[in-house]
Amino acid sequence: MRRTYTAVVERNALWQGDFATEPYEAAWASEAIFFVRALADAVGTGGNARVQISADGIRWVDEGTTFDLPRSEDEITFCRVSHFGGWLRIAGTLAPNNRMAVLVSLALKE
Repeated sequence: MRRTYTAVVERNALWQGDFATEPYEAAWASEAIFFVRALADAVGTGGNARVQISADGIRWVDEGTTFDLPRSEDEITFCRVSHFGGWLRIAGTLAPNNRMAVLVSLALKE
């Protein structure tokens, strides 16, 4: 039987400028899906996020996966990741004067 776990890594977070989620240790998992839900309509033109990986949860490198962020209230976007090592997070930069409130979940599966 495969093991699964879903963690909320950002709750009611206001993103503007540079942002990054809390890191999450997921070495036991073989696949992951980040879900980003907009809690209100985004202010500005929206943006995108990129997946980052880390061996130690301190120093980060881009994994290569990018995805669009939601723009409307209750809209959800997601990305799938595999072969990621020990730690995961998403990061990005919103244009000046842009901001969004989000809930970010990380679903992991062995």
